[in-house]
Amino acid sequence: MTKKTKRYLFLGTALLLLCVAFVAILFVSRYTISYKQNVAHDAVVCIPTNANFETVLDSLRVNNILLDEAAFIQVSQHENYTENVRSGRYKLKAGMTNKELVRKLKVGSQDAVNLVIAGNIRENEKLAAVLSRNIEADSLSLLQLLSNDSLLQTFGYTPATVIGMIVPNTYQVYWNVSPENLLQRLYKEYTNFWNGKRAEQLKTLGLTQDEVIVLASIVNEETNKTDEMQRVAGVYMNRIKIGMVLQADPTLKYAWGDFTLQRVLDKHKTIDSPYNTYKHQGLPPGPICIPSIAAIDAVLEYEQHSYFYFCAKEDFSGYHVFAKTLTQHNQNANKYRNALNKNRIFR
Repeated sequence: MTKKTKRYLFLGTALLLLCVAFVAILFVSRYTISYKQNVAHDAVVCIPTNANFETVLDSLRVNNILLDEAAFIQVSQHENYTENVRSGRYKLKAGMTNKELVRKLKVGSQDAVNLVIAGNIRENEKLAAVLSRNIEADSLSLLQLLSNDSLLQTFGYTPATVIGMIVPNTYQVYWNVSPENLLQRLYKEYTNFWNGKRAEQLKTLGLTQDEVIVLASIVNEETNKTDEMQRVAGVYMNRIKIGMVLQADPTLKYAWGDFTLQRVLDKHKTIDSPYNTYKHQGLPPGPICIPSIAAIDAVLEYEQHSYFYFCAKEDFSGYHVFAKTLTQHNQNANKYRNALNKNRIFR
């Protein structure tokens, strides 16, 4: 082997070793950066729909989440996250590495939110506001959905009756759920609610699901005492069976749009509204609120008795006194009116 050949061999070997060393250093550097802890503290970051990588950086900056922004950007580029941003709500843990953080965001590994829907919601505006509290969609877009006749018809509802499709509960949903998908989810929960025992009870009741919801909404507004809901429901079922007008004061309050009324007067009974159950026989055309599950079950399991009347107790305990005859009821009502007068409650 000539000296020249040996020199070329030496140089080639040296160059190869330099390349190997460079690759090794690059690998170690990349490995070190990827597995470097880079989340300063526990945090929640929300990436809006159609966001780009700069939006992600802004969201991380405003919450002071990153310890080393340049390292995060480098790993994001290597993992091709910069071109694959996904919207959503993400819980980040202190001490997460760059790789853990980027992978979580890139695959869209969201953390669900609790969507709490309570009973007693009376209007679509209020329902839209409640639904928008913990999700990306705003109340206006949700209200527009709840006012969409053609869409609601696919579920069998109208803007006036859609609150009857909502079962009060706590639901886990993704923050970026679309209004349409949220409505689909709530309808699915409603259909599941009517499976099993409730479906069997409904067969012997003589009312449809929607009618049960309407009556339950009245019971819900009549009393917040769950231990007397079945008795109140029994009164209305007795009236329905004989074709008697329901004369439900909460429906008058709904018709007038004033649930602050503590005293229903004769003038309130004259309002021209399909929700005036003093004028119109049977149930009103829709629910007057989202009834509690307790109120729904109280209708399904209503107490069978001979009462046709009830009146709030004069002690303002929230409970009611029940009567079988109009004479008995008038006596009870006079006691309650006297208590209202004594306490100077005139409306």
